[in-house]
Amino acid sequence: MVMEKHVQLQIVGMTCTHCALTVEKALRGIAGVKNAKVSLPEGLAQVDVANDVADSVLTAAIIKSGYGVQAAGTGSVMHSQNAVANNSEAKELHVVILGSGSGAFAAAIRCVEGGARVTMIEKGTLGGTCVNIGCVPSKIMIRAAQMAHWQRAHPFQGLGHCEPTVERAALVAQQQKRVSELRNEKYANVLASHPAITFLQGTARFADPHTIVVRTTDGEEQFVRGDRILIAVGAHPQVPRIPGLDQTPYWTSTEALVADETPHHLVVLGGSVVAVELAQAFRRLGAEVTILARSTLLSKEDPALGASLQAVFEEEGIRVLQQTVPEFVHHENGQFELQIASELLRADQLLVATGRKPNTQDLGLESLGVVTNEFGAIMVDDHMRTSVAHIFATGDCTTHPQFVYVAAAGGTRAAVNMLGGDAALDLSAMPSVVFTDPQVATVGMDEKTALSQGISILSRTLSLDNVPRALANFDTRGFVKLVVDETSGKLLGAQILAAEAGEIVQSAALALRGGLRFQDLADQLFPYLTMVEGLKLCAQTFTKDVKQLSCCAG
Repeated sequence: MVMEKHVQLQIVGMTCTHCALTVEKALRGIAGVKNAKVSLPEGLAQVDVANDVADSVLTAAIIKSGYGVQAAGTGSVMHSQNAVANNSEAKELHVVILGSGSGAFAAAIRCVEGGARVTMIEKGTLGGTCVNIGCVPSKIMIRAAQMAHWQRAHPFQGLGHCEPTVERAALVAQQQKRVSELRNEKYANVLASHPAITFLQGTARFADPHTIVVRTTDGEEQFVRGDRILIAVGAHPQVPRIPGLDQTPYWTSTEALVADETPHHLVVLGGSVVAVELAQAFRRLGAEVTILARSTLLSKEDPALGASLQAVFEEEGIRVLQQTVPEFVHHENGQFELQIASELLRADQLLVATGRKPNTQDLGLESLGVVTNEFGAIMVDDHMRTSVAHIFATGDCTTHPQFVYVAAAGGTRAAVNMLGGDAALDLSAMPSVVFTDPQVATVGMDEKTALSQGISILSRTLSLDNVPRALANFDTRGFVKLVVDETSGKLLGAQILAAEAGEIVQSAALALRGGLRFQDLADQLFPYLTMVEGLKLCAQTFTKDVKQLSCCAG
């Protein structure tokens, strides 16, 4: 006959019913435990267990599940080594994270590494924008479109050209399979490997400065209280107010990326990153494409970038109308009609790509004193702090640039600061890439920005017909431009239009971060033949005529 004993343990750190269920599950998973019941209000675990099971086994299971434990009536609390070794301020710290994208996961991982316990709340799909409906699917689509373009228009003599067969549904199926794989590998599996992270599915709203009410799809609510809170809820497509638009079945990037048919004629509203990337991709997959840009293409960048990209687009057959906003939009019998100043445009699909708006409107921030700008973006400092001391924010819902790597970097720094550390996010050498072909990549200041700050500058622009690798590739579209401080010669920024601009720009970012002068770049060893050698050649143009130099001149 197996003798049993009754053990009562005080659980430390539970904040919600899910916490209690987590502890119960951990205890019931121990061989020899006959029954386990955990009370959230009392903070007690009542366990019926075989006599030969040591109390330390029960304690270890509770600690492994992410909570502290003590024998009832004692004052001695035990925690996992992780929970106290790295940061004394993290002891018993509970961090609540709203969102499950890259910024949220970066913060969650760093928090549990520092000994904190994390509850992550997500109302949509695990993984956020980048892996599901942003970076990953769009880059797959763009590369497929580039393959199609090369079949019909590569520059090499002696190799035949052909009109590609495009089966859009098959492309989308392959694309979404990879999206699913990455979501599972980089998010679901990572979540499963961190038992100190509790994941809740539901819509979150602040009940008070420290408490989040989570409403699940079945209408049930639970309250989660956190010592620190990180808002990482991302953004959604911004739709302009154009008469009739909201009554039509327009696409945003979300629908466009998974559309299983290529439209005959696609009209794209917008002239920024998403608009230009998807416009070119659909053109290369066989669609007729018209872009309606409110101002110019890539209007926030050096004007030469947008103008040169427009020339490329027009060469590929994309019609670009600048300074154009439709007067109204109508949809009937499967056709869109858009009235612009000069004509009535007709198309079978309309893509609205006019920016993204932070997902902050339903969080209840106004009652907390969390300051947002006129677009709803949360104002944060370089430590990711909001106007409320214990509330932090990162990613597309903030005033920071809407790039996934900025969100992740911000999440890591927010975690360090929530644990009592001191980590700042420096965006002065932040590279950015637009994945058109040729790509557009920038880092640091352009001429206009530098001059607006009162800096005396010098700049040089090198066309790619001066770059040996571009000549060897038979693709000299684009340029490399460097902006430097006239007094010190230090690099201030770079603007690049080139087929591999995204691979080139990181070298410029490192040079900028290191405070290098243009002469340092000019004297640096760059491998030949590479596109990044364009940085060296452009730097040499401050003092030389590179047309008079031999290949690989040092």
